[in-house]
Amino acid sequence: MDNLTHLIWTEQYSVHASDTDYRSQGKLSFVLDMMQRAADSAVGGSGVSLEQMLEAGIGWMLITLELEFKRMPRPNDLLTIHTWSKGTKGALWQRDYRILDSSQIEIVTARSVWALVDIAKRKILRPSALPVKVEHYTGDSVGPIPQKVTIPPELSLVEAYRYQVRYSGLDSNSHLNNARYGELCTDTLSQKEWEQLELASFRISYLQEATFGEEMVILRTPITDQGMFVRGQSGETVFFEACLKFVL
Repeated sequence: MDNLTHLIWTEQYSVHASDTDYRSQGKLSFVLDMMQRAADSAVGGSGVSLEQMLEAGIGWMLITLELEFKRMPRPNDLLTIHTWSKGTKGALWQRDYRILDSSQIEIVTARSVWALVDIAKRKILRPSALPVKVEHYTGDSVGPIPQKVTIPPELSLVEAYRYQVRYSGLDSNSHLNNARYGELCTDTLSQKEWEQLELASFRISYLQEATFGEEMVILRTPITDQGMFVRGQSGETVFFEACLKFVL
């Protein structure tokens, strides 16, 4: 990294028991939540807080996110997360992440695409609508812009379970929090499957925001060499599509 490291936001997180699963490995939702908090802090550090954005009636909408795991976090890990705004392309913002353990060994990388939206009108806004100018960092890149998840038509989807959005899942925009979608995906797997699998990558495209009381059917495909695909939908409305790949 070059001498523009002031454009990289850095935070540290300790991994607690509540952040891990029955195998003593960090939950996907914990990693997603950590990334979300770091992104909020990074934008706040640029001069506009989440509260100011809500007062202005604007917010961030995560469109596609892709993570790659070298290993999952473990209990008592002290993690350092680095994130930076990589630039804009049209109305879309790109943000990258690197997560390191206490030995400064990289364990997770991530790429994401966001849009600024008018909360009331649900309209995507140009980057210039943000009340402060965000400086972008080009001294590092995790990789190209993540591609939208597309479920191969030859893979059959079957219902895993049904989920209804309740109070505990809502964020400050009254929508199902982005990190909770990780739980929706990992909950499609049985305990027996988890005993044989190690998560290698996760990619998700958010297609429709879910609000209080909405019920979605969570469907999944078999595990193939292309990964396991998950979809959340209600009738013709598709809320998200995701792909989980595993080290078998």
